[in-house]
Amino acid sequence: MRSTFHGIEVSKRGLFAQQSALNTTGHNIANANTEGYSRQRVNMQATTGLPYVGLQANIEAGLLGTGVNVVGIQRLRENYLDLQFRNQNKDYGYWEAQRDALGKIEGIMNEPSDTGLQKVMDELWKSWQDLSKEPESLSARAVVRQRAVAVAETFSALTTSLTDLQADLDNVVSTKVIDINSITNQIAKLNKQIGDLVPHGYQPNDLYDQRDLLLDKLGKLVNVKVTNADKGMINVTVDDKELVNGAEAVGMGVVKNATTGLFDVTLGGEAFVPQSGGLLGTMEARGLLVVDPVTGQPKMSGPVSNMLERLNTLALNMTKEINDLHRSGMNLNDIENRKTNTAAPLEDLPFFVDSDAVKTDPNTKTYPTSSSKIQVNPAILASLNALAAASVETTGTSTGTSFQGDGSNALAIAGIKYKSLSLSTGLATQPETTTLDDFYRYAIAQLGVDSQEAQRMEKNSELLVGQVDNQRQSVSGVSIDEEMSEMVKYQHAYNAAARVMTSCDEILDKVINGMGRVGL
Repeated sequence: MRSTFHGIEVSKRGLFAQQSALNTTGHNIANANTEGYSRQRVNMQATTGLPYVGLQANIEAGLLGTGVNVVGIQRLRENYLDLQFRNQNKDYGYWEAQRDALGKIEGIMNEPSDTGLQKVMDELWKSWQDLSKEPESLSARAVVRQRAVAVAETFSALTTSLTDLQADLDNVVSTKVIDINSITNQIAKLNKQIGDLVPHGYQPNDLYDQRDLLLDKLGKLVNVKVTNADKGMINVTVDDKELVNGAEAVGMGVVKNATTGLFDVTLGGEAFVPQSGGLLGTMEARGLLVVDPVTGQPKMSGPVSNMLERLNTLALNMTKEINDLHRSGMNLNDIENRKTNTAAPLEDLPFFVDSDAVKTDPNTKTYPTSSSKIQVNPAILASLNALAAASVETTGTSTGTSFQGDGSNALAIAGIKYKSLSLSTGLATQPETTTLDDFYRYAIAQLGVDSQEAQRMEKNSELLVGQVDNQRQSVSGVSIDEEMSEMVKYQHAYNAAARVMTSCDEILDKVINGMGRVGL
């Protein structure tokens, strides 16, 4: 026979179960705007029934229900969507880093514009052409000198800005490594907490959420793979290399490369280059040391490094071509000297010299060694007469001399703009036969194409990440409307269970206090 207090026990279990569901619903509502939170659901199950013994028989068909019990609080999360999200997020992180770096390079180069290098070089060629028309004009000579100073300063400013950007990106690499270490240490600590709770029968859903949020952030930086371990813990690998093993995190670090002066990444003390993710995107944008397929020698490759190399190639070839012609020409001093002595030596002045060499020898004839070390010859800065606008006569009775009205050398220098040169750049140093003008236009065009591609890929990746995240939110996200309806449902069930308990209490009161009192 059932217990006299059976109804109270059943209703009590109902009260506890519905109260647990209400508390969980309140927890969901409280965390509706918490990043990474997964909504939770109380799973209820009918408790084991009792045989219902009757008066005329020792058993009846069926069992007497004993109420309900909460068997667990389930975290609504789809592992497949998490895996898909991280796979897309690493691509988004890569293209975001690339787009950011290429956008900054475009800002530095500032082409096309009225203040960019292209405009400054065009004005230099035009000034030489104008000088060829009036070679004896001091104003025309002053314009050439000023335009040349502007070209030197522009090359130096662009190179310095790109070098600073490279250093900034190098610091970003170091910062991202620090972020990765911070995340992996937090994952390891959460693993330990979870590992301490799970064996005792607890379901640490909120700790799981915190860990998954960290994995999402880590997945944007590197390509992570997550495998389940004992006691609810996980192991994390990046490109098949161990990053987190249970409660232990493997440290990632940076060391200065003796060749490039930039940071190399290490994992567990060994050299490591990620295969995808935001860290790789920043490293590639900054420049990576790769092996030239032809020479077999290490060489920097990446958007910033490539632009620096192209600027350097343009600057060195332009200054060499101008210097070679300028040294072969005659300036006003040479013309004056050879009026009396046709064998008088020419001043033989290069138009551009290396700024470092000038510091030790103001009369140096050393050509510039990089795009950041271009300087107009101090002799030309000191005297406009030092500009060699004239050519040396090679035939007739005037051989070895010239005259002030001769601007043929200036015209030849202006023609360098259209001269085809074999310029070697890039991996395998493949020669590119082109003019200086077209070479620079190609460099800017390639930058624009790369930047546009990075922007397009970033938008596509962002769209895919958003789609997967929306799918995740449809499973794991908290809907206030849904939780409110659940709250009403559980509230009514709680009230009903309370009413059953009240009814049972009244019945027992009648039995205990009202029975056996006939006639009283």
